Amino acid sequence: MTQTNDSAPAQAWLLLGLLALIWGSSFLLIKKGLIAFGPMEVGALRISSAGLVLLPLVAKRLNKITPKHWAKLASVGLVGSLGPAFMFAIAQTQIASGITGVLNALTPIATLIIGVTLFHQRAKLTQIIGVMVGLLGTLLLMTASADGGWHFNAYALLILVATICYGMNLNLIKHKIADLSPLTITGVSLLMASVPATIYLFTGTDFIQQVQQPNAMLSLAAVLVLGVIGTAGALIIFNHVVQLTNTVFTSSVTYLIPIVAMLLGVFDGEVFLFQHGLGMLAILVGVWFANRRGRSGMAGIPKQDKQTYRVG
Repeated sequence: MTQTNDSAPAQAWLLLGLLALIWGSSFLLIKKGLIAFGPMEVGALRISSAGLVLLPLVAKRLNKITPKHWAKLASVGLVGSLGPAFMFAIAQTQIASGITGVLNALTPIATLIIGVTLFHQRAKLTQIIGVMVGLLGTLLLMTASADGGWHFNAYALLILVATICYGMNLNLIKHKIADLSPLTITGVSLLMASVPATIYLFTGTDFIQQVQQPNAMLSLAAVLVLGVIGTAGALIIFNHVVQLTNTVFTSSVTYLIPIVAMLLGVFDGEVFLFQHGLGMLAILVGVWFANRRGRSGMAGIPKQDKQTYRVG
């Protein structure tokens, strides 16, 4: 028996707040990781640590994987985890962490667009309006500047591509491997993605030399927390909240993450402009419209897929 938001237990509300704090702080942790490491090291270390820490949890689930699943799970790991991890790190060399957190909220809109264009899902008029409003908010964030002018930041396109990867990932899960549990899909795909990430980290980057620098420990700790807690730990919390309540309640974290990310960015000295606030409001309103359900049962994140939703 599922529960509504009003009847959700106190434990679920506390865990939802913790989840929003963990995922909302991911962008600030990326920023701190970039102090000592390059974006490629940050992305690789994040996925490597997340996949390896999940190994004990997913090891017993490996026997549930059939030959037809392996290629699809590898695609989920590469498209939904490994690629976006590098994109977010590269983008944040030129974009504030708070702005990145808000742009990440476009994932449900990207999921809806891909579902409609590639997987023949139907969209309501309100969802189309939501897409347009969300894209307008995106434009405001991509061009906001302190002098009030319009300065396009091309690095924001990397975040858009990352949300498209997430959207493609969610549709792939729904249409191709819906017979596996969310925890199995996410855990095994992350474990698979961690293999090339680990190899690349130690053979294709200067990680060993960089980690020996005097200022590297703070950055190392930030990225490890990002991988172990922000990715692997949050996955466990997310699935537990779903078990306590339902996917609709848990998906409300989508609206909390950008607020947490923006507030943490401001506390860390990042500039908050009127255009930022207006853009964030437009994106959240757009996401709300895009996630509305109609008689077709379609939404930006399909009900059975919300358990696998992850952020940058």
